[in-house]
Amino acid sequence: SSSSLKMKITSTGAAPHEVQADAVVVGVWQGLEKDDFVLDGPAAALDDAIGGGIRRLLESGEIATAENKVTKILGLSEVAAHVVAVVGLGKQNRVSSTLPFRAAGAAAKALAGQKRHRVAFYLPLRPLADAVCGSMTGCQGQDIYRTEPKLFPFDEILWDTDDSDQLRRGEVLGNAVGLTRNLVNQPANEIYPESFAQQCVTVGTAAGFQAEVWDEAKLTEENCGSLLAVAKGSDRPPRLAIMRYRGGTDDQFPLALVGKGVTFDSGGLSLKPSEAMSDMKCDMAGAATVLGAMQAIATLKLPVNVVGLVGLVENMVSGRAYKLGDVLHSRKGKTIEVLNTDAEGRLVLADVLNVAVSLGAERMIDLATLTGACVVALGKHTAGLMTNHPEWLSVVAQSAQNCGEPAWELPMFDEFRQQIKSDVADIKNIGEGRWGGAITAAKFLEEFVDEVPWVHIDIAGPSFADKPRDWIDGGASGCFVRTLVDVAESLGR
Repeated sequence: SSSSLKMKITSTGAAPHEVQADAVVVGVWQGLEKDDFVLDGPAAALDDAIGGGIRRLLESGEIATAENKVTKILGLSEVAAHVVAVVGLGKQNRVSSTLPFRAAGAAAKALAGQKRHRVAFYLPLRPLADAVCGSMTGCQGQDIYRTEPKLFPFDEILWDTDDSDQLRRGEVLGNAVGLTRNLVNQPANEIYPESFAQQCVTVGTAAGFQAEVWDEAKLTEENCGSLLAVAKGSDRPPRLAIMRYRGGTDDQFPLALVGKGVTFDSGGLSLKPSEAMSDMKCDMAGAATVLGAMQAIATLKLPVNVVGLVGLVENMVSGRAYKLGDVLHSRKGKTIEVLNTDAEGRLVLADVLNVAVSLGAERMIDLATLTGACVVALGKHTAGLMTNHPEWLSVVAQSAQNCGEPAWELPMFDEFRQQIKSDVADIKNIGEGRWGGAITAAKFLEEFVDEVPWVHIDIAGPSFADKPRDWIDGGASGCFVRTLVDVAESLGR
């Protein structure tokens, strides 16, 4: 099953040079001056144990102190572990919220190139849970189908801490991010609407939330004509999974998390070229993020009510596929003119958002790999935030900031709504031309959220990477799982 990384996370009180492990990780801060460094905490203790060896390597410039740079030291006879990894933490007076996750991830990734049973981390990073999550994420790669993988997940990770709550929380977050990455990294012949919906049920049973699955007949009965149209070209039938977690009071209206789950996107009749289609197994990253967050929220037993909804379809080409010029009847009753079958994610979300509204959601967040235009606007590593409710957006943006997950607001001016007016139906599914495409897509979604405070997160850039970074392999990133958990927590306070 893909719901757990099978890593054991434990604490250790042993000194870094004495701990029984295959590798030990310590961190070193950069000094204020160019070649300066600050050697303190566990790194200084380890340095003492080996007679000043780390200091000498730092002074000669052999150890990098820049953020997330890892230097390995081998064969120290005074140290029980075979290898010491020193990770640079950057400047102590300029610590970014990205540091805990990334520094621990970089160290883990640098050590995961060969099998290591047990790795011990001695890093002065807060919040510790983010660092623990990073240590689990960094050693797990996208090479799940390679007979000889490039990265080997550790069996056991030790952390130098007595904060069992942060350790446990980090493990839960690590498993949730791992679940999301694993789902997104799996190909479309493994993850399709039915198998994804089954994952929702399986994960719910283990984590403690209920999952209800709407099949094609139920979707038809519920008038989800917009979602159903996208699915028509595929031999794989669509699904809508509704996951309910009840941790709050009976009278509390739920937070709704909505995910786009296009398990493969060929573009439909508006066919994508091969290079644009090859990674479209990742077009369900929004749905996978929602499932990962639901697993964490339920496992942590947060005192909130949350409903997760994922619309699951394949966008394919066949004689039954929906066509340009078709007019769709959405569940809300709005009619939609289709002018590009590759603008399908918003058609799926239109009906799912309407279901969320009808379930009484008090606030909503949707996540979707929605537009290439958002990547043009904000680059590959930053998500776009759009909203009908500035105060609610500031809550979500604060959580993203807390978790070190880059996100930036895009304007939702009224003039963008003018662009999706249709001559033959209520609205059309693309704006006028390419400009502002991330925003016209969001204005389309806004038509289906009524007055409910709603934030749209376009994760087309950060959810899937074509190449690795220092702290994570290429492929799925699992971004915004931690942010969603943080949002749910802030509502439960």
